[in-house]
Amino acid sequence: MATVLENSEISPPFTSPPEFSLPIVFFDMLWYDFPANQSVLFFEFPCSKSHFMDTIVPHLKHSLSLTLSHFLPLAGKIIHPLTPGNKPVLQYKSGDSVSFLVSESRADFDSLTGNHPRVCDEFYAFAPHLPPATRSEDSISCPVLALQVTLFPGKGLCIGFITHHAVADASTVVSFIQAWAMINRSEPRPDREDDIGARLTKFNCLPFYDRKTVINLYGLDSIYWDLIVKFSYPVEPPLVKFPIDKLRATFVLKKDEIQKLKNLVMEKSSEVAHLSSFTIICALVWVCSAKSAALGGEKVADSEPEYFCFVADCRGRLKPPLPANYFGNCVALVKTVLKHGDVKGPDGFVMAAKAIGEAIKENVYNEKGILYGAENWPEEYEKLVGKRQYSVAGSPRFDFYAADYGWGKPRKLEALFIDGGDALSLCKSRDFEGGLEIGLSKPMAQMDAFSATFKEVISDLLLQ
Repeated sequence: MATVLENSEISPPFTSPPEFSLPIVFFDMLWYDFPANQSVLFFEFPCSKSHFMDTIVPHLKHSLSLTLSHFLPLAGKIIHPLTPGNKPVLQYKSGDSVSFLVSESRADFDSLTGNHPRVCDEFYAFAPHLPPATRSEDSISCPVLALQVTLFPGKGLCIGFITHHAVADASTVVSFIQAWAMINRSEPRPDREDDIGARLTKFNCLPFYDRKTVINLYGLDSIYWDLIVKFSYPVEPPLVKFPIDKLRATFVLKKDEIQKLKNLVMEKSSEVAHLSSFTIICALVWVCSAKSAALGGEKVADSEPEYFCFVADCRGRLKPPLPANYFGNCVALVKTVLKHGDVKGPDGFVMAAKAIGEAIKENVYNEKGILYGAENWPEEYEKLVGKRQYSVAGSPRFDFYAADYGWGKPRKLEALFIDGGDALSLCKSRDFEGGLEIGLSKPMAQMDAFSATFKEVISDLLLQ
């Protein structure tokens, strides 16, 4: 699918600090042994191979180096201690770098960037892997970021990126991608580096690194690190296993459609605690997944519980609050449950919206704080292994389509990390103001069943 043209390492400028480190805190430890986050961002920008190699690639390398000077931890490594009593840190040292792969592909660009079902395996030719960890007597050092840019001659290009989940949540990744895009399209020069920080600050992309108020918050660092040590969770993320045997497809809802669904819920129930676009989208996907189960070959008893899991940003909800540009992970785990028969039933959509809204009210707006009960999350979520569950990656707030590198806004985002489970990806729509894109990854029979059910359910709900 792709031919490697060049493999290089990109470091921050030599003017960067020689060393920078951050403690890995509870928020990061939550994701310690999770798969890395891989995504691909496609751009429709016809160009020749010579222009790509002689102009675009050098420009990307230079702007990436400048961007890393403001995101130093992403050029560094997680240092996982092997000696008792120590905790992990995210550390950058002078000489550290980010793997930057350049490739070319003759794959069908238009098909890859469509919304229709496509083979999941095909996209991994355009997403890099994290370099292997290195081991010493007292620690394991694991890289946290790798990048790849691929040319589709005469059609466009794509940027693939992978981040270690224990380093950054989606909010931080979006900030990094937007910062890199902003710097790349501004044609930065060495004499304008001071101006970069001002522009990143203006667009709230400059990371906030102060962790003094979240180090061992409520003793959670110690609790979670003890679990990591006890169960020997590896710092290296698990690798994707091929073949994936799934298809990925994108479903788009326009602003007016989302509003009509909100109105429908409000008409049928005045008790929905938190009615947002997020609530509506999650309820819709949950209902369509339940209704399409039998059609897709799944045998599920009506009495079987189904769990819907998602995360909530903690940054503005801690005391004291953290700024929106806090670097790292900063989310709370939230879940709700309904019986399969109820979700697929005639009132399933309203019931699902009500259940999700109530979970948000009880957890996110809990009077005792958003982290109330966080010490029990590992035990609670361990019980869900093997159960029917759905989850969400992303948010209606995230706008990858604002990442203009100078080639116009992206043609398509594909979040590859949803391939490993039954999760949906969520981000702002490219083409419809106020609309949302839903990404799903399912086996062929289930995808066909879901697609047919989605059309039917949307049609029925919007006609009510």
